[in-house]
Amino acid sequence: MSGSMLLRSVRLTNGETVDIAIRDGRIAAIGPDLPGEPVIEGKGRLALPALVEAHGHFDKTLWGTGWPTNSAGPTLRDYIANERRILRDVKTPIADRAGKLIEQCIAKGSLHFRCHVDVDPEFGTTHVAEMLALREKYRGIISMDFVVFPQTGLLIRPGTAEIMEAALEMGVENVGGLDPCGIDLDPIRHLETVFGLAGTYDRGVDIHLHDKGELGLWQIERIAEFTRRFERQGRTVISHAYCLGQASEARLMKIAAELAETGISIMTTAPADCPAPPVAALRAAGVNVCMGSDGIRDAWSPLGTGDMLERALFLALRFDWAKDHELADAFDCVTQSGAKALGLEDYGIGVGKPANLVLIEAENVGMAIAERRADRTVIASGRVVAEGGVYLG
Repeated sequence: MSGSMLLRSVRLTNGETVDIAIRDGRIAAIGPDLPGEPVIEGKGRLALPALVEAHGHFDKTLWGTGWPTNSAGPTLRDYIANERRILRDVKTPIADRAGKLIEQCIAKGSLHFRCHVDVDPEFGTTHVAEMLALREKYRGIISMDFVVFPQTGLLIRPGTAEIMEAALEMGVENVGGLDPCGIDLDPIRHLETVFGLAGTYDRGVDIHLHDKGELGLWQIERIAEFTRRFERQGRTVISHAYCLGQASEARLMKIAAELAETGISIMTTAPADCPAPPVAALRAAGVNVCMGSDGIRDAWSPLGTGDMLERALFLALRFDWAKDHELADAFDCVTQSGAKALGLEDYGIGVGKPANLVLIEAENVGMAIAERRADRTVIASGRVVAEGGVYLG
């Protein structure tokens, strides 16, 4: 945490040019011609709130280990099995791989993260322990919460539920699930296990749902029921939810009303290869929709840069958004809506809030998304932590 700092002549997203005074890691004042030292000249750059990466698998990244050729078969189960084979042979520690990726994301302006961390009977809570240690290393720069994630299945891998419970006792904030029908083949018992752990330990829930069509829609309705039963309103996220992009308008609106009422957030990566949740319709119905990168340079795909402005671009391209208000919605999905999904109450640019900001050369958020300039100044808790695309430490 720093002492004092003055950002001179920056523009807010509403177009107003102001100074921002920072004291003890928080925004002390916003207005014209503020006094203060030392001064960082904004030169009219756009001041954005820190970006939010709402869904990542950093424990499995191969960042910094060379080009990760995709060698997986065609099905989800093939990808899971292939990933396990590859990770068994990786010698570079999670701390090195995930640490370098975290620094890349910070340099791009992300300071808030949700990471899904694998557990299974083969390696227990090893990934959890390593990611908890890594979080401590970057404490004071980023916020990061974890989801204990049964990537190889929960019920179909005996002992996994007990390992998940051990991870919760280690301090993991959320209970994860994976395709209660398509992977675990017993949706009700799967949800009873996930929400039972969340209720017992008072944690959030974040469920990967890849199942498509009516099968996926039925599971979303069940997740809403369990959210009410276990009082997880506002603390449940459904990730991917491809099936929402296949629903009829009437069915979509019925489910959207359930999601809005229960405060369930939908996380999308804006996929190009399969149905995607209809973000505009969901937002109009009051559903919180956030975004994440999912895997970055891992056994699933060699692609990804860790730049959430790029992810917002993917959303705009996926739905042919080109109007300024549509690009502003895409930006909201990687900022305010992501913060809401993660339960970040003290988020944004305002007096009294933590001084977590990104300065970028752009006229507005639409231009920031379109150009995604590398020359960004990233400020975390009132301290410059990245400049010109380079993490400063």
